[in-house]
Amino acid sequence: MYKVGVTGGIGSGKSTVCRLFAERGVAVYDSDSRAKALMTDNVMLRGRLTETFGAECYRDGVLDRRYLAARVFSDAEALAALNALVHPAVREDFRAWAGLQSGPYVMLESAILFEAGFAGEVDTTLAVLAPLEERVKRCMERDGSSREEVLRRMSHQTDDDTLHGLADRTVVNIRRDYLESDVLRLHEIYTHEAQR
Repeated sequence: MYKVGVTGGIGSGKSTVCRLFAERGVAVYDSDSRAKALMTDNVMLRGRLTETFGAECYRDGVLDRRYLAARVFSDAEALAALNALVHPAVREDFRAWAGLQSGPYVMLESAILFEAGFAGEVDTTLAVLAPLEERVKRCMERDGSSREEVLRRMSHQTDDDTLHGLADRTVVNIRRDYLESDVLRLHEIYTHEAQR
């Protein structure tokens, strides 16, 4: 199964791009939502999280994301420990999921594709880029965040120039009609590459 990794910073539109591929029948693995589900449903991962961060990680059997975020937000070692537990579980889950899919290729959507080492799980990578002000505007409208909050979140992510250099291909998300034609072209390319 040919695998395409899709990444991009907040407000870039990577989820929109993945949705456009899904509309063409491509199976998309959302690593963020799967990570959240695994932290709740995967018994082994739950045990390790509880060992590492305390029983307070879960309230009534549900992951207390606010508690966990507070533990790792300003502690680089705690964040590294969390990632060391969650990323391998996501990687294993993606492999199992991909093996069950049909079609010429699948997509792995991840905001931290390169940072988490997930790029090694795919055959090619796509970065979704967008002008900074457009990204800020989208996030403020979508989340009700202030400009300062959005910029602070962006400062913790890989910038577009770096993503452009790391990814095999890029798409710039400025206008929906352009994006749709880019996705159609890329779908043809990925389908061809998958059949080689």
